[in-house]
Amino acid sequence: MTSAVQTSKKKNIFMRFLTMNTSGEASGRELPLWRQLLLQLLTLLIAAAVMFPIMYVITMSLSSVSTRPSSLELFPKEISLDAFKQVLDRPTANPVTFWELLKNSFLLSFGVGLAALLVAVTAAYAFSRFNFKLRQILMILVFIPLLMPAIGLMTPLFLMMNSFRIFDCGSGMIAIQPFLSCASTGKLLFNLRDSLLGVGIAMISGALPFAVWNLKGYLDTIPKELEEAAAIDGADSNQVFFRIVLPLAAPQLAVTFFLGFIGHWQEFAMPWLFLTKPESYTLAMTLYNMTGQYANAIPWNRFSAMAIIVAAPVAVIYIALQKQIVGGLTLGGVKG
Repeated sequence: MTSAVQTSKKKNIFMRFLTMNTSGEASGRELPLWRQLLLQLLTLLIAAAVMFPIMYVITMSLSSVSTRPSSLELFPKEISLDAFKQVLDRPTANPVTFWELLKNSFLLSFGVGLAALLVAVTAAYAFSRFNFKLRQILMILVFIPLLMPAIGLMTPLFLMMNSFRIFDCGSGMIAIQPFLSCASTGKLLFNLRDSLLGVGIAMISGALPFAVWNLKGYLDTIPKELEEAAAIDGADSNQVFFRIVLPLAAPQLAVTFFLGFIGHWQEFAMPWLFLTKPESYTLAMTLYNMTGQYANAIPWNRFSAMAIIVAAPVAVIYIALQKQIVGGLTLGGVKG
């Protein structure tokens, strides 16, 4: 009898240990210890799965050997920066410097983020504040491109951008297609499709739908009474928009811009399809250009170093603005 009581007490102590609340929460649902341990184990497994390829790439980038390692090495045996130096000096065989590639990537992603923001904030304000005919239909039409795969929109964009070209017809005559054409074959001076400007315009068309919906949801949370009070004080529509609405929406404007910047920093498919001149290449295109026909022909240490350089700005910006990005998206989705 005594043994049974002692066994029961030991079981009760063990169960109390597993079910005790160690989360420190005074209110809300208690989190038993066994569930906390299970969640911690799950997060460790997820962290290991995420960090595995990152550690592998870092290890290869710090190696002085360009061949693929024969064994799985997650921790570097040596620390050599030769691969980073080679990438910064000359990324590929093309006569394009790293700084030109960096400039192209920065101009493309920065320009797309800024242009999409300027257009989206005015469209979102119109959808949020004004009642006009076909408003709901237009909102749905803006949303439809988000449901389509981006690769499916590249063919019509390619044909549209490729139709705008400038020719030198000779004798000082310039023809701009599709409006004018040369009587005979002229010299091609500019092709909108084969330029960073054309790629940027195509990217803006893909970035606008999300930016409009994201900003529209945030503008819905700004009280209209503030605008009405400003109008009573004599402010016109432009003053209300620039002095009242934009300052209040500044956090979400920053989040929308950085999401557009980050999303297009590593864009590869559209620039690779549109651009043919090496001087217009971006960092993501150059990274793909470093791959050869066979795996053994790839300079793995330089490839890994280039991958880290390309990913580093995005990772730093996202980590620095993680709270603002998550908070802005959550607040912007309160109303639709």
